[in-house]
Amino acid sequence: GAFTVRPALPSNFRKYYERGDFPIALEHDTKGNKIAWKVEIEKLDYHHYLPLFFDGLSETDHPYEFFAREGCHNLLEHGGPKILPVIPQLIIPLKTALDTRNVKVICTVLKVIQHLILSGDLIGEALVPYYRAILPILNLFLTHRLN
Repeated sequence: GAFTVRPALPSNFRKYYERGDFPIALEHDTKGNKIAWKVEIEKLDYHHYLPLFFDGLSETDHPYEFFAREGCHNLLEHGGPKILPVIPQLIIPLKTALDTRNVKVICTVLKVIQHLILSGDLIGEALVPYYRAILPILNLFLTHRLN
């Protein structure tokens, strides 16, 4: 049916993580886990890394899911003006994650989209041309009730 969870193909994020291409490590803290960046986030190439982390949003396995989610939030927090030019490259990973129809993944993607829009000026406006790619899946779940 329309709400059947579709298995996500292994993402590029998983491949890059397994090869050790990301400058990240898991840091255990008293408040839980967080990402320890091996380089300053501000110095990263956003055209390369941000789409890869967004690609990992469709992951459901640990540690990929954690690193993708936290990495997206960290990059969006520190990105500033570097985020806006990368918007077109983020749409396909977002759509891929939404197309899994996994409720947990969709919730994560919605939180990341929210953070994305709040992370800089004109980002919300930059997403408008891509609504046709993003909104149909959300429309499916708009009226979906579990009870």
